[in-house]
Amino acid sequence: MSNIIYSTSTIRAYDGLLRICEYTGRTSKWCDELWQEILSDRELYEEFVYYLEHHVPGDLIRIQGYSLTDLYVWQMEQYNLRGDSGKNTAHCNKEEMMLQAFWTLAKMKKEPEAFLGKLDKGMGMDRL
Repeated sequence: MSNIIYSTSTIRAYDGLLRICEYTGRTSKWCDELWQEILSDRELYEEFVYYLEHHVPGDLIRIQGYSLTDLYVWQMEQYNLRGDSGKNTAHCNKEEMMLQAFWTLAKMKKEPEAFLGKLDKGMGMDRL
């Protein structure tokens, strides 16, 4: 008998992403694109698994001082600006903001310069 080790962690992570995408109303195409980003980067994958297991950002990745929490806060600020509410309302979908933060983190790992200017202009950041 051969020694085959089968891990279901990747399947569970993908299922978790599918469920969050469905809950937030994201298309399967968008979800698959994010999944490809997650699969192509081990650190991003580990960050996503941490989020699924603990339901909070692990902040395992930092790009020029910015973590997933910073990107989540920035997404909330963008939501507040678009909604012209000035604050986070009950209608704000926190899971959607977290998906957007993961998307931004994936893109920022590839092209940090494209995001740094936008992030540096924001308010309420928890940069270290």
